[in-house]
Amino acid sequence: MTVVLVRYFAGARAAAGGVREEEILASSLDGLSEALTERHGERLAVVLKAATFLVDGLTCHDRQAALRPGATVDVLPPFAGG
Repeated sequence: MTVVLVRYFAGARAAAGGVREEEILASSLDGLSEALTERHGERLAVVLKAATFLVDGLTCHDRQAALRPGATVDVLPPFAGG
């Protein structure tokens, strides 16, 4: 497990109760999603299932990939519009 900084945007922020950013222990994006769901509840879990994750500014599709200590993970929910 490693400490990562999570930053929430748009609907993800709302689902996390208005939290903009927080530190949490996680070893992968799957582990991060589990820990965030435990902390904030099912409403955030729904958003996380559809979210895009940026790890240190790069899109990460492998939810099993190891997170490095001190990584910044941006949680971007699906956006509407065009």
